[in-house]
Amino acid sequence: MLVLTRKSGERIQIGDEVVLEILEVRQGQVRLGIDAPGHVRIYREEIARQIREENRRAAASEPAALGALATRLRSRAGG
Repeated sequence: MLVLTRKSGERIQIGDEVVLEILEVRQGQVRLGIDAPGHVRIYREEIARQIREENRRAAASEPAALGALATRLRSRAGG
């Protein structure tokens, strides 16, 4: 892990497309501004963890249920 010390108003460049700016440091909290292109997904860590867990559960779905869903979708497409 790279650890940097920055003051309010200073920036950190990540790769060619992402810039973090320290907007404010106050009472044990840091406000960050993130400048990144639209294709770069940015999540708070707890949200990213929740998304990974939901994806894991979806990938482990019962194969029979997926087969039934595929059958229903095919019947709709044909009718």
